[in-house]
This record gives sequence, C-alpha cells and structure tokens, in this order.
Amino acid sequence: VQLVESGGGLVQAGGSLRLSCTASGTVSSISAMGWYRQAPGKQRELVADISRHGSTNYADSVKGRFTISRDNAKNMVYLQMNSLKPEDTAVYYCNAKGVVTFRQYDAWGQGTQVTVSS
Repeated sequence: VQLVESGGGLVQAGGSLRLSCTASGTVSSISAMGWYRQAPGKQRELVADISRHGSTNYADSVKGRFTISRDNAKNMVYLQMNSLKPEDTAVYYCNAKGVVTFRQYDAWGQGTQVTVSS
C-alpha cells in the first residue's frame, strides 16, 4: 500500500485546513486508516483514526476541532482541522493498517507540514 498526502500549509490560529490522503496498491487489504503527527523534538502521536466501517477515534487534544472521514470507493481519508492552534504545528502523516498474506502491516505517507502561526 502506498499513501500520498496533500493539503498542508501555513494558517493563522483559529483557521482551518483539510488534509487528504490517497491510497494505492493492495487497498482491499486496508482495515484502519488514520492521521498521526510529529512536532519537532516530540514523538509521533495519533491524531485520529477510522475503521473501514466508519468507527472513529480521536486524541483528546483535537476532539471537537478535527474530523476524520473516509471514502472507501476513492481509497481516500481526510482530516478536517478547524480552530487550529499553534500547538497543532507538526508534520502530519497518513497511516494505513491491514493484513496481506496473513501479515499485519503499517503503511505511511511521506508527511505534510502544517504550520499554525499565532
């Protein structure tokens, strides 16, 4: 599975951005998709994920501000980010989890930078 993100950029605090991620390859093997982020000097952390059937999970820090959605027909996952804060500044990575030939995998995109200015 290959993942390509788009939609990052620079935005002022309080603004919005929408990230998109397109999956290709053995997409039928994908179960969950999600977004992680990594700020300078910090570990990569889960932002939100969504199962094939639409069950979602969010980090406490983004609940009520971010919304993850998925279009299985287009093999895409989105992250709508509203009320952005400077502490949301990070590289955001798309992730896909699944099983191929009885082996679990984690696939990652190349990352897209999100910068929120105060």
